[in-house]
Amino acid sequence: MLKARVFTAVLLISVFLSAVFFLPPLGWAAFATVIASLAAWEWGALMKAGALSRVFLAVGMLSACFALALIDPAGVGIVDGSSDGVWRLGRLFYWPAAFFWLVLAPLWLVRHWPLPASALAVLVGVIVILPAWLALIQIRSVGPWLLVIVMAVVWCADTGAYVFGRALGRHKLAPRISPGKTWEGAIGGAGVVIAYGFIVIPHLPPFLSGNHLIFAVGLLFLTAVSVTGDLFESLLKRQVGLKDSSRMLPGHGGILDRIDSLTSTLPLVALVLLSGSN
Repeated sequence: MLKARVFTAVLLISVFLSAVFFLPPLGWAAFATVIASLAAWEWGALMKAGALSRVFLAVGMLSACFALALIDPAGVGIVDGSSDGVWRLGRLFYWPAAFFWLVLAPLWLVRHWPLPASALAVLVGVIVILPAWLALIQIRSVGPWLLVIVMAVVWCADTGAYVFGRALGRHKLAPRISPGKTWEGAIGGAGVVIAYGFIVIPHLPPFLSGNHLIFAVGLLFLTAVSVTGDLFESLLKRQVGLKDSSRMLPGHGGILDRIDSLTSTLPLVALVLLSGSN
């Protein structure tokens, strides 16, 4: 299992970095669309949908992404355009995503609501996946390094939480949802994120890093949101009796297992970038 996990991790990192740095904008959009479609297929498992329904969810997500790219390629960020043009669709998708992750998702975690097998569950899946898809494309359109730096915030939070949780973890963070997570791990992960943030601060747009105190608070906030995304998917999996969203990635579970924290953080970062571009 360890060999499979390491091999899959190396392969995923290699494919991702190759895609983000070498694919043209349209190719990157296609890459992000494949990820979103596979995530939608896995979302069907969280809805307890049948095999055919899960295929329809994947095709529906693929069609939605294709339609957005076809109708407004500049707004998606796959062709050159003005800064305002690139972020145009962001106003439509990022604010609902922010409301979901900052208000509804925390309430969902407290109330332990089940995911209904209905149109409402599909709508929740769209809010979880589609804004993250758009953010992947639009943040990368600003610069591939910026996207990597932003995504590395989540990776640092996860790694720090694992290391500090294993070494110092005593107090459970959410025992009914994810028994392995601890407050010590979460605090350690936040500390790693702060250290990382001040290392990469010279490479960020000035409006993001002009005030160091606000920047540090923003990093802590982003870390908390990443934990919310992780716990939200963990809750849904536990409710339907799944350990992983799928077995697509040997040793790592499924696509949603790898991007759960990114679905919550990327749209919020994109919303900040949208505000800064105006």
